[in-house]
Amino acid sequence: MCGIAGWLDQTVDISEKKDECWRMSESLERRGPDEHGEYIRRHAALLHRRLSVIDPENGQQPMSTLYEGEKYTIVYNGELYNTDELRNELTVAGFGFGTHSDTEVLLKAYCYYKEACAEKLNGIFAFAVYEESSGRLFLCRDRVGVKPLFYHTYRDGIVFGSEIKAIFRSGMIAPRVDEEGLYELFFLGPARTPGNGIFKGIDELLPGEYAIYENGELQKHRYYRLTAHPHEENEAQTIERTRYLLTNAIERQLVSDVPMCFFLSGGLDSSIICQTASNFRKRNNQSPIDTYSVEYADNRKYFTKTLFQPNADYEFIDLMVQSTGSNHHEIILDNKDVLEALYPSVKARDLPGYVDIDSSLLLFCREIKKDFTVALSGECADELFGGYPWYHNHDILFEDCFPWSREQDIRRGILKDGILPRGESYVRERYLDTIHAVDSLPQDSRIDRRMREMFALNYYWFMQCLLERKDRCSMYSGLEVRVPFCDYRLIDYAYNMPWQLKAYKGREKGIIRKAFEDILPWEIVYRKKSPYPKTHNPIYQKLCAEKVERILSDPTRRVNELIDAESVRAIMEHPDKVTSPWYGQLMKAPQILAYIIEIDYWLEEYHVNIEC
Repeated sequence: MCGIAGWLDQTVDISEKKDECWRMSESLERRGPDEHGEYIRRHAALLHRRLSVIDPENGQQPMSTLYEGEKYTIVYNGELYNTDELRNELTVAGFGFGTHSDTEVLLKAYCYYKEACAEKLNGIFAFAVYEESSGRLFLCRDRVGVKPLFYHTYRDGIVFGSEIKAIFRSGMIAPRVDEEGLYELFFLGPARTPGNGIFKGIDELLPGEYAIYENGELQKHRYYRLTAHPHEENEAQTIERTRYLLTNAIERQLVSDVPMCFFLSGGLDSSIICQTASNFRKRNNQSPIDTYSVEYADNRKYFTKTLFQPNADYEFIDLMVQSTGSNHHEIILDNKDVLEALYPSVKARDLPGYVDIDSSLLLFCREIKKDFTVALSGECADELFGGYPWYHNHDILFEDCFPWSREQDIRRGILKDGILPRGESYVRERYLDTIHAVDSLPQDSRIDRRMREMFALNYYWFMQCLLERKDRCSMYSGLEVRVPFCDYRLIDYAYNMPWQLKAYKGREKGIIRKAFEDILPWEIVYRKKSPYPKTHNPIYQKLCAEKVERILSDPTRRVNELIDAESVRAIMEHPDKVTSPWYGQLMKAPQILAYIIEIDYWLEEYHVNIEC
């Protein structure tokens, strides 16, 4: 994993902009702390920060090659999981290889297949290839959107990067937010519309999209989207196919030339990954796996059961440590540290985010990085296999809205009167845009049609928010996190699986439970879903309230131009009255306050100019 950036301009001599290029590269150092490289010509610059994972000796970037009279240069962030198959295919086509890095395979795949190479890749990636003679730039993002790629176009050029901060360092655009950006922050956040970079003039390639910049024009193309097909396998075949696809995805991702570990929550998803990896290592006479879990100080004392979080993790983690024989490490987070880490988590995202759900992960990854460079995590099973309560409660399922943010009252309530008057309609439009694009079959039942819509909503919205969180908070410490459930073959299969099979025997993720029931402890297989752990200690609410009160009492803080102080103080004084989450299952009163803290910090730290 790495950080990439680049700059093309038809009129500016970029070779004279080396200071700006260095600042762009330097801004991505956390993503790639091991090495840096630059390719700078008169009208083009490609910049790279490397986190060495595969072939540390020979995988330096930017990497160039000559093919049929053209010089091709690549900068690449990601991992390919079908490197060997692609290398064999290209070898038959006459290519030779001087390294065993996936970078060289990807570069030569582009030389041979051009933009059609995207459809041949199985992995998580964002990359750019520049053709020196023609001046053509190719940009590409993985099918699922695990790796980011932002860009800014202007009259004579384009600037791009793994993170927004790199684009700002070019000096070609300043941080500004208009009314649309504020709608995104206050009515959709921490999610954001696919492709929307919040800052005015900043866009992001969509998952499964590539772009060609040539002769001053950017043309974008979707090479992958959710597509409906008939499901033609019976129950037994579906169980077996699900097991094969996920097992294959996990085992493909166990390749690394640096130390690897595993996130373990005691939930079904991480347990499947850990057990599969442990079994693989035992078969190959390799050492036991290392697992990590996260907890908060005094959570056992303050934990209370809820519909969304019915039980604590620690007992189930112990079961899995015994089952896998792993070397287990528990990271205990202090609530004050979680609060203070809100600030670097904004820097990691370049935007307000998932508050303490972000900051806790950032701290967790920082500790893991002390001993490991690569980790596997169980993200995205819930979105693909119906793990969330909103899939199973039909009153919520058929509500015509985003299920994780059903009510706008709490969002509207913290704003001053007259601010952002179209917030509710803006959200409605984004919802309908997604629903109207859903691909389905004429024979789909009412429930299967709605489940396709719910799948698409979760895939393009909720899942993207979680993947963004995972990428930024892990890469902030130079930790690569792989997500086997995001293998596109498994996603395609899940999208077309009838609901009665997916929810096997009426359970959330029922088909996954059935497919792996023989390798896991019974208690894990039938454990009710529990979300990512958050703090239950009331001290966190108190600490957030103190910081927010200081913000509200300071007339120079620009966030006070937008929010209503008395409404926010009501949340501080009566947190139990916040019954509807701001977003998802976890953002209640303390997290709403933390979101205000992050917006305030973001406006000041990034010197954001509000244009509305």
